[in-house]
Amino acid sequence: MSHIEGFEAPIHASLGQAILLGGAPRGIAILNGTVAAAVGLGLQQWLVGIALWAGGHSIAVFAARRDPDFAPVLLRHLRQKGYLAC
Repeated sequence: MSHIEGFEAPIHASLGQAILLGGAPRGIAILNGTVAAAVGLGLQQWLVGIALWAGGHSIAVFAARRDPDFAPVLLRHLRQKGYLAC
């Protein structure tokens, strides 16, 4: 395949990848950590907070391995109305 001179630009790979924090999407990881800290520190339920964080983060990492953009897709799915609602 021939390239036209002057119409080719290198693009860094990070421009096309999702921003992950510990393997989970950044926003979901921050929200999950905040909720777990609120339960653990605010309600003084340490074990529940740690379990909530570990479970939520594990689920987010599992979903991000399947599709790194699962969060926007899920939000779009929840916003759309059903075509044949029963």
